[in-house]
Amino acid sequence: MSEFIEVLTKDGSYSLRSVFYQENFHSLLGALEETKLKFTAPSNLQRFKGKSLNVLDICFGLGYNSASLLNELIKQKTYLNLYALEINKKPLEYSLRNKSFLELWAPKVKKIFESLYRKDYFENQFFKCSLLWGDAREKINIIPSAIKFDLIYLDGFSPQKCPQVWTIEFLSKVTEKLNSEGYLITYSSSAAVRKTLRNLGLEIFTIKPSFNKGTLWSQGTVAISKFDKNKLKPNFNFEKLSVMEEEHLLTKASIPYRDQDLNSSKDDIIKKRLDEQLFSDLVSTNKWRKKWGMTKSSFKS
Repeated sequence: MSEFIEVLTKDGSYSLRSVFYQENFHSLLGALEETKLKFTAPSNLQRFKGKSLNVLDICFGLGYNSASLLNELIKQKTYLNLYALEINKKPLEYSLRNKSFLELWAPKVKKIFESLYRKDYFENQFFKCSLLWGDAREKINIIPSAIKFDLIYLDGFSPQKCPQVWTIEFLSKVTEKLNSEGYLITYSSSAAVRKTLRNLGLEIFTIKPSFNKGTLWSQGTVAISKFDKNKLKPNFNFEKLSVMEEEHLLTKASIPYRDQDLNSSKDDIIKKRLDEQLFSDLVSTNKWRKKWGMTKSSFKS
């Protein structure tokens, strides 16, 4: 596990830090709390009680998002068809060895994860789960085109660290997988990601921060493929972007990440975007930040 360092977060749950990406898998405030606030709660899983649900978990990692999803669906007897994409098997290996992680969930979650680790697959009367190992840009093509997802979780390392899963080209493939009322949910409040999702035809919402989060202005983003305000019930977890957030999408930070052939390196994607920002006439992100009294650490560009 030398490529990862174990991290104990403030809510008592464990996470990892990637030595390669120089970034933690989760917020130090709490891996479990982050999963619940940024993924499980905005999913509104009660909508699917007694129904079937298709979910795509991109960048499965330690498995917190899928584990929390499974844990809730076990309680409400919902049929789940889950596809997960992940490039590295070691985080799941760590989760299966970590007693504290396993104790967070119903025993059945451990059984499912063990099967995913050994066979890349699990199936019983309620759950059908597949884990596709490798580069998400390639593996997403293996998912049958007929399958459209009610929920897509996008939980890769941040755009500046791992731009490969945040480009126009990859996000276009992802949004094609959403069903007509599907939710794409991510922790990222990056202007580049939000603007790209909007340009791909999705309605963008901000995940509201808890009241005790100080200067934090968003917990992430929910993008809905076909927004019908008459059908969408009031949601206490996400809301429309604020004026400040809308102005963020008019700055150089909103210039997208590009990966035309879906095989570029991190450095090439970053360089291409920096060059585009350099010659852009859009408002500088610094100017926006100063206007709204933002610190650089309070958002990801």
